[in-house]
Amino acid sequence: MKHLTIIVPRGQNNLSSIVGPFKIFNRANEFYEKSGHDPVFKIVLAGTTEKIDFYNGLFTVNPQKDILAISQTDLILIPSLNHNYELAIAENKEIIEWILKQYKAGAEIASICTGAFLLASAGILNGKRCSTHWAAADQFRIMFPEVNLQIDQLITDEHGIYTNGGAYSFLNLIIYLIEKYYNRETAIFCSKVFQIEIERNVQSPFAIFTGQKQHEDDMIKEAQAFMEHNLEDKLFVEDLSTKFSVSRRTFDRRFIKATGNTPSEYSQRLKIEAAKKSLENTRKTVNEVMYDVGYNDPKAFRNVFGRITGISPLDYRAKYNKGH
Repeated sequence: MKHLTIIVPRGQNNLSSIVGPFKIFNRANEFYEKSGHDPVFKIVLAGTTEKIDFYNGLFTVNPQKDILAISQTDLILIPSLNHNYELAIAENKEIIEWILKQYKAGAEIASICTGAFLLASAGILNGKRCSTHWAAADQFRIMFPEVNLQIDQLITDEHGIYTNGGAYSFLNLIIYLIEKYYNRETAIFCSKVFQIEIERNVQSPFAIFTGQKQHEDDMIKEAQAFMEHNLEDKLFVEDLSTKFSVSRRTFDRRFIKATGNTPSEYSQRLKIEAAKKSLENTRKTVNEVMYDVGYNDPKAFRNVFGRITGISPLDYRAKYNKGH
């Protein structure tokens, strides 16, 4: 039987990402056993304290084992963290060192949502793909520039490391892992019992683009503000660089360093975010929305909208318009 360690870190405030995996993996074990197999995992909740309080003491988790007493494990699950990532990392140094040691010994690791901050702090993600909650993307990029952040992806799978997007999308990651470690039949059973959409693989439709502004480049902040207030205009990067009295090459370099996007990519994300809001809140046609945000080619608009959100403008409106 393999060993699954669900970590209970200090400073943790997302109880669901501990309880959810614990329940679903146990149910998978039960189903697998009834199908004539031995259970795949022995599941243990482990931490460095005897108990961890959640939501100001409303709930308490009592880890079953001191994590440092676990010499070998096969799969590690890291739950999402509170929003003070620096403090969470500082409070869990022993756990981070243990994670690194186990990975080097052959363990696989899955991080849920902002648990990626704990995983990245071990250095394991450097040069690898990773996802996390879209709302934490800017801070993650600042803290871990060597990680290849794939914020549109719901799940990444690379070299025995699994990461996922935000909030309750961890349910999709758990189903993914159950299919990998058990079989397709068990994954489908769990998806039906817990009513989890089994094939969902992007978090793009749920992302709210607020602009990457956690940087210190005032010129780029001015450029971002200018772009936000001129959404209906076609962007010419040469005009922007001239406006701020720098070369196109310098402007591009500084923009990418500050935001993680090229100026053109950033403009597209702004326009598509405005289009999403219009599709959610108005009865305008897709073409009217398209013109409002500066596009005049329906095919180009659909392509960009689909690439950024993962679905078409019509499907997005059908799914999220408040008047439906």
